[in-house]
Amino acid sequence: MPIDTPGARRDGCAVRFLLALPPVLLLSACGGDGIAPPPAAISQPETHLPHHAAPRETGLSGVIGADAEGLIRQFGTPRLDIHDGDARKLQWSGTACIMDAYLYPGDHGGRPQATFVDTRRGDGRDVDRAACIAALRKY
Repeated sequence: MPIDTPGARRDGCAVRFLLALPPVLLLSACGGDGIAPPPAAISQPETHLPHHAAPRETGLSGVIGADAEGLIRQFGTPRLDIHDGDARKLQWSGTACIMDAYLYPGDHGGRPQATFVDTRRGDGRDVDRAACIAALRKY
């Protein structure tokens, strides 16, 4: 069916483009169960940095740079433990907040260490990372 607007192409190219657009938009809205940090986290300076290069933030000591066993000693058994290649996401939740710790291997391999921590309330709103860590810490 030709489009009867000024300047429109009559070969159907515009129609085919418009028909192809909805599936592309639907697919782009699909999310996976991947463990990459949320987009906002990517701009954080500590993302994917080795333990010794990660900037220190008050209240994060003992978390950034810790391996999975160290985090489990501090926070107990994680609610989620997701592996994706050599990366790992551990999640803990409590009444105060939800915390995701993202672990990646260091520059020279070795045990994956937490390089980023994301915290939020149950309704998805941001919460102070140090306060959430303190609320979830078992010791």
